[in-house]
Amino acid sequence: MSWLHPIWAFSLPIALAFPLGRLMWRSLDVPADRAGRGVDAIVTMLCRLIGRGTPVKMDWKRYSIALLAFNAALFLITFGLLYFQERIPVLNPDAKGSLAALGYKDTAGVDHPGADTAVIFNTVCSFVTNTNLQHYSGEQHLSYFSQLGSIVWLMFVTPAAGLCVMLATVRGLRGDKNLGNFYVDLFRTLIYVLIPYCVILAVVLVGLGVPMTLDKAAVATTLDGAATKFETQTIARGPVAALVAIKQAGTNGGGFFGPNSAHPFENPSPWTNLLSIISIVVLPMSSIVMAGQMLKNMKHAMVIFGVMLGLLVVGAVIAICGESSASEATKGLPVVQTANMEGKEVRFGPVASATWAAVTTATSNGSVNSMHDSLNPITGAVPMTMMMLNVVFSGIGAGFENMVMYIIVAVFIAGLMVGRTPEYLGKKVEAKEVKLAMIAILIHPMLICCGTGLFAANEWGSKTTANPNAHGFSEILYEFTSASANNGSGFEGLGDNNPAWNIATGMVLLLGRFPALILPLAVAGCLSVKKRVPQTTGTLKTDDLTFAGMLLGTVLLVGALSFMPAVVLGPIADQLTVAKP
Repeated sequence: MSWLHPIWAFSLPIALAFPLGRLMWRSLDVPADRAGRGVDAIVTMLCRLIGRGTPVKMDWKRYSIALLAFNAALFLITFGLLYFQERIPVLNPDAKGSLAALGYKDTAGVDHPGADTAVIFNTVCSFVTNTNLQHYSGEQHLSYFSQLGSIVWLMFVTPAAGLCVMLATVRGLRGDKNLGNFYVDLFRTLIYVLIPYCVILAVVLVGLGVPMTLDKAAVATTLDGAATKFETQTIARGPVAALVAIKQAGTNGGGFFGPNSAHPFENPSPWTNLLSIISIVVLPMSSIVMAGQMLKNMKHAMVIFGVMLGLLVVGAVIAICGESSASEATKGLPVVQTANMEGKEVRFGPVASATWAAVTTATSNGSVNSMHDSLNPITGAVPMTMMMLNVVFSGIGAGFENMVMYIIVAVFIAGLMVGRTPEYLGKKVEAKEVKLAMIAILIHPMLICCGTGLFAANEWGSKTTANPNAHGFSEILYEFTSASANNGSGFEGLGDNNPAWNIATGMVLLLGRFPALILPLAVAGCLSVKKRVPQTTGTLKTDDLTFAGMLLGTVLLVGALSFMPAVVLGPIADQLTVAKP
């Protein structure tokens, strides 16, 4: 019966993706003759409020500048709000201080209280890049104002920005010289997609038991305290449902509580668990359907959808099978040998936990309902692989952006094989586009492998791992992989809240996000100005099983060449070590 959970977790979002994808297409790709009319007049009104009466038409360069300028403003504003948190009297009933006062412990074990402004830098980098890597615990260190005015706000606008770039990229691929206007696309994405979806989801979550209150933390008397009159317990609460809704729908993943979706207030039952996992993947799936509608080429979109879905299903099956076996640490002990329950909530069990681990890393969501550090080593390789490939639906829009780069390389390789100039969607793919695609693809493994190698070779990494040898290496590898893939999950146990980790992962977060958005946009901009080439019998089809196999092979080949040595040193070596007789 436990296998019913992953069946529903996959079948329901697939079924919902097609009507939602069409709705997103109708709402976001508005023709010029309908822009500003009807409901779309709301967008025009909002544009006028920021001083833009007639939206400026943007090519890929102006669109990229608008994206970067918007995110730079977000960075500065959010940094200030978090730094001066204790001076903001609004919505701080528990009197939380500045996040900079969190402090840290260095590699020698010496405490440094109130001396780590770098944690604010890391937090802002994380949420501006739609990653939500957390080196703090929300219920302990953030006020309600910070949770709502900084964290939740960024959870809305950063996935919206990613979807905006996808819209502009698809317009370029179909031949539009005007890629749209970033701010118009942003408003439409927020008003027509994310806000309505999250309002409905939050109401349902409240009905299923997720808290939604602005009251301060509750103080309860424990059973021992009832007798002694001294024992009390502080129970953190707050506007949890609002954050949970957008953290799942926007592929954000950051938790209101430190344990994230393993906490009973964020994820109280199997029903909220199923609803959350559906919300994690449904909008990324819908964005692929939307791309097919925009390109008027659903067959090609279904090739992309099928390759992504195939990788996700295989990863989920491996993860579930891996966690259905007992932990190697319990073998030989006088305990019942059953599925691996270490680091898992009993209300979810190994199957639902393993399914979540695969889906959350495939979609760059990063929320967790179990501790990934406690997964069996071969299962732990699954979320790592999903993030290393970084094309399996990924973030809303970002997954399509990443896959377009692999498509360019795949058609280039196919062109070399048959001796023809490669073409994609009727446009010739030449040296400039291939170079941009290869840069976009290679940045990801460079950030992961260089960062992991540097930290594994010195005390920044070796003194902060919770486990020795291969598993400790996996903790370091996972952290950099999660940061570069803009995922945000972690092999918890790693002592990553110190200046070295905060600054290093903060830089990786930025470099893993913005080049991956801008370079595909540049490729689309270059293709948009080229003349369409008539299709002939020698033209490579991109909407059949042959191309699906070519694309899948390209993704796996590049992934294997880039990451196999690191994976062998980490989870594979860990598995071989613990499996020794």
